Amino acid sequence: MRLTRFTDLALRAVMRLAVNEQGGSLATRDVAEMMSVPYTHMAKAVTRLQHLGVVEARRGRGGGLELTGLGRRVSVGWLVRELEAEGEVVSCEGEQPCPLHGACRLRRALRDAQEAFYSSLEPLTVADLVAPPAGPVLVGLVGRSS
Repeated sequence: MRLTRFTDLALRAVMRLAVNEQGGSLATRDVAEMMSVPYTHMAKAVTRLQHLGVVEARRGRGGGLELTGLGRRVSVGWLVRELEAEGEVVSCEGEQPCPLHGACRLRRALRDAQEAFYSSLEPLTVADLVAPPAGPVLVGLVGRSS
């Protein structure tokens, strides 16, 4: 199973925000720089995280990003399911549908494997992701301009 780049960015943003207790709010641009990714990509991920209720964003002086209570306790499995696009692992329909479509066992096996992947992430929380050694590394990240 391979996650989309979008999901990867969103998870990294959540992890960085989870260890930001002492530093106040971070701007989306700060998080993007810390993770060495384009601001526009991080902004899209942060917007989705806001819609999910995982991140709160405030504008203006004293504004920035903060993890919500849900964001702190959410299951990584739930978060990945929500961030990943709906759909099958393989596409059997389309311009040239697969000739095995009606009798294929692979599609079901891959769907089951995808579900097992998500289920294996269910017990993990954001706190688990930022436990040492990851947490101290995340705290030490600085933007390019810092």
